[in-house]
Amino acid sequence: MRSTQAIGRLTADPPRRPPAVAGPHDPAEPAASGGARAVDEDVPGAVGRELRELLDDRLAGCHGLDPVFARDVAERTARFTRRGGRRIRPRLLWWSLRACGGGDPAQVRVALRTAAALELLQTCALVHDDLMDQAATRRGGPALHADVTEQYAGTAPGPAAQRLGASTAVLAGDLALAWADDVLAGLLLDPGLPRDTAHRLHEVWRVLRTEMVAGQYLDVRGQALSSGTPARSIRAACLKSALYTVERPLQLGAVLAGADDATTGTLRRAGRCAGLAFQLRDDLDDLFADPRATGKPSGGDVREGTPTYPLAVARALATAAGDRHALGVLDHAMGRAGLTDGELAGVRETVVRTGARDHVEARIARLNRRCLRHLGEAALEPGAAGRLRGLLAEITGTAGQVPEPAAPRAAALAAAGTEAGR
Repeated sequence: MRSTQAIGRLTADPPRRPPAVAGPHDPAEPAASGGARAVDEDVPGAVGRELRELLDDRLAGCHGLDPVFARDVAERTARFTRRGGRRIRPRLLWWSLRACGGGDPAQVRVALRTAAALELLQTCALVHDDLMDQAATRRGGPALHADVTEQYAGTAPGPAAQRLGASTAVLAGDLALAWADDVLAGLLLDPGLPRDTAHRLHEVWRVLRTEMVAGQYLDVRGQALSSGTPARSIRAACLKSALYTVERPLQLGAVLAGADDATTGTLRRAGRCAGLAFQLRDDLDDLFADPRATGKPSGGDVREGTPTYPLAVARALATAAGDRHALGVLDHAMGRAGLTDGELAGVRETVVRTGARDHVEARIARLNRRCLRHLGEAALEPGAAGRLRGLLAEITGTAGQVPEPAAPRAAALAAAGTEAGR
C-alpha cells in the first residue's frame, strides 16, 4: 500500500531546502503541477514526474552513502517504482479529490506527493510479495530478488546468491517504505497544510499501512495451510485489496479536498464495494483469463496454494454436495508448483461445475451495483464523478458503458454501516 522537493536527505549533510510543501506563490512550484486541468489530462504522467524528482534526490543521497548499496538496492528500488503499473491508487486518489471539488494549487501539490508515497508503498508491498511467493517476474521484468540472485550467481555459491537476493528484496522493500514515510512526514510538517487535514491524512496513512500488512499475512497464512473458508478469503481480500487498493486512496483524495465526513464516508463505501469486486475479478482472471491479457501465467494462486474466494467457494459447495471427485481435484492441485496444464484445466472445470464461478460473478455484479448506488448518494462534481465511475468500472472489469447513477436515495444512507460484500 503510495515530491517535487527534497524531504530530508540520506546523507549527514543538511537538506538544501526545508521539507515543507511549497507555498502557493513559491517559484519552486513543480512544473508537473501546472494546474489541476493539466494533471487531469495525464494523472500517471504527473505522478511519474513527481516520483522522478523525488527518486533522483534519494538516489543522490544513497550514492553519497555507498556506491554498491546505491547500485544494488536503491537503484533497483527506484527502477521498479518508475516502471510502475497502471497507477491505480494515484488515479483513484486524484479523481476522488477532483470529484470532491478539490484542485487548487496547494491541493494539487499535496495530492501528487501523497500519490507518489502510495506508489512507493506499493513498491514495498510488491517486492516483499514476490519474495514470499518466490515469483520470478514482475512488471515485465525479473522480480527484484531474482534479479539480484542472477547478478551474483557467478560469483557466489548458489544458496549464497539466493540468500543475498532474498535479503536484498527485504531491504529494498524497507527502503521504499522509508521513502514513502519520508514524503508523508514532509507533508505533515508543512505549516501551510491545515492542521485538521494533516491529522486526517496521518490517520488514514497509519491505518492503511497496518491493513496492508494484515492482508498480506492472511494471504501467506492461507498459502501455508492450503485451506480457507469463503469468509476468511473475503476477509483477506478486503484487507489486501478492497481497503488498501481502493477505499483508502478514495478516502485520501476526499481528505485532501477537504470533503465533509458524509461525502468521505460515502466514497469509502463505494470504494470498499469496488475494491472487493476488483479482487474477486482478479481471482477469477488468475484461473480463466488469457495470460496474454493478464501478463502472468494462469493458475498462480492454485500453484501457490492460495485459497482465493472462488477456490474456497468451490470447496464449500463441493463439501455441501458430497462431491468427492471435486474435492479430490482441489486437494491434489492446491500448492503444487509443478501443476500441469491438464491438472489446471481440471481445477477450472471443477470451479465451473460446482457453481462457484457463477456465484462469484453474481457477487461481483452485486458489488458493482452497490458501488454505483453509493456514488449516486454523494454530492460530487459531475464531470470528475464520471471519470471516477469509469475508473472504478475499469478496475472491476465492468463490461460496457457505466451508466449514470440514479437520483440519490436518502433511504440508502440508513444502511451505510452494512458490510460492503454482504
